[in-house]
Amino acid sequence: MVLRDKGVLELDPTQVKYARSLARKAGRPVVNLAKRHTTVSVERATLRLAGLAGADHENVPWVNHLLDSVRAQVGLEHGVTTPVWDALIRGEAPDLLTLAQKAAGGAATFRQPEGKAATTARKQARSAVARGIRTIDAQRKTRDKLIARHGDPTQKPWIYLIVATGDIYEDIPQAQAAAREGADIIAVIRSTGQSLLDFVPEGATREGYAGTYATQENFRLMRAALDETSKQLGRYIRLTNYASGLCMPEIATLAGLERLDMMLNDSMYGILFRDINPIRTFVDQRFSRQIHARAGIIINTGEDNYLTTADAVEAAHTVTVSQLLNEYFAKEAGLADWQLGLGHAFEIDPSIADSFRLELAHALLARQLFPDAPLKWMPPTKHMTGDIFRGYLLDGFFNLAGAMTGQGILLVGMMTEAVVTPWISDRDLALQNVRYVLNAAGGLTEDFHPPRDGFIQKRARQVLADSIDLLDSIVGDSTTSDPPLLAAIADGTFGAMKRPATKGKGLDGVVRKAAAYDNPAIDLLETGETR
Repeated sequence: MVLRDKGVLELDPTQVKYARSLARKAGRPVVNLAKRHTTVSVERATLRLAGLAGADHENVPWVNHLLDSVRAQVGLEHGVTTPVWDALIRGEAPDLLTLAQKAAGGAATFRQPEGKAATTARKQARSAVARGIRTIDAQRKTRDKLIARHGDPTQKPWIYLIVATGDIYEDIPQAQAAAREGADIIAVIRSTGQSLLDFVPEGATREGYAGTYATQENFRLMRAALDETSKQLGRYIRLTNYASGLCMPEIATLAGLERLDMMLNDSMYGILFRDINPIRTFVDQRFSRQIHARAGIIINTGEDNYLTTADAVEAAHTVTVSQLLNEYFAKEAGLADWQLGLGHAFEIDPSIADSFRLELAHALLARQLFPDAPLKWMPPTKHMTGDIFRGYLLDGFFNLAGAMTGQGILLVGMMTEAVVTPWISDRDLALQNVRYVLNAAGGLTEDFHPPRDGFIQKRARQVLADSIDLLDSIVGDSTTSDPPLLAAIADGTFGAMKRPATKGKGLDGVVRKAAAYDNPAIDLLETGETR
């Protein structure tokens, strides 16, 4: 249920409007910066849309080989596609894959064509990339048909369960079992460290640490398995993975091509928690979100992570600020409200007096600020001690807060958090906890109205006021030509992590566009065209 009633928290609509205007002011210079740059991953994603796939015997993708060869010979400031299709037209190779293979051996020559040659190359590149865009469009239509055929879950919030053993062939039966036990969304966590790889692994993978590698084949296998389970259960089971890290645009593209339904995609997570260069992240993020918008994919943002490194009470307003920024960046890239799985978490120290009331205030604030967004509510992790009985109770309180405040996506908490990677039996018990609470209290959104000027009302208004103050200070009177948001990130405003724009992983993969830069994928995504 969506809470629209102004009386729930009695927020001042003028304040809410002002907060959004400040988020736009903070975000717009970053978008302008992103538009002036491209990255190696944006260009590789474009080649993937044109059909280039596969890898050499050392698992180095052909898109990396081709991109690196073009960059070494002519640079990327004009985009990768024009010199690549010029080479094909000139007979360097009969097709894109062969050209990439020749480039890997140093046997292909590239140039930056001019005049009629450039026009012809761009036309053919657009035609090839458009085929990939049409595949994404077709996959979106297929999802819509399957949802119409099998039906959506009848109850909100959707139950989101993580499955990731490292072995895709073990993940599949576990995911299917989780769906049979009541999960509506299956999330396959990526193997630790994949976000720092500047290439996408190839094929079905059977080894991963604390997760399974995100690859196109793994996406295909899991989607096919969940389609089978959806048919059996009579409800469409959604699949989630992670479009973050140094290959964010490529993974987003593969997700669109293989019909994933949700993707972790936060505007600042990679900056703060993986030390990826801010400019690289914002350029990659914008392209990836344009892909998500076209594919009808719901994004999940990562504000919950801030509360693992900063205090959940003192830093509550930074979560709200990040949600407002994520909303702005997402809508600018073309995402609709129903695609904004904005994140927040149940991470207040339970030993604090009134901790549950504080959690309710924060959850209600998010729900009321973003009434049409399927908010992603994250379970306690920071204050799980290893006491499984205490953990199970805390997860029950988390589930109750989600039911009372109308959250859209509820990630299932595990009582063995901080002890072991959950066993299947742990997941079954956790799902029992969720089912009991939602069955017993799922309708509390109708009845729960905090009293006027009571504790919850006052706390929510204070967090909103603090958010406005922080946004005001970010926008401020910037003394540099850099976007003020980048300065705030460098100062450690979010998650207590200081990340300057001149440092971080992947900076060497950022390229400033030339005046004649061309990327047919961006053109097709921004215009909505198919050819």
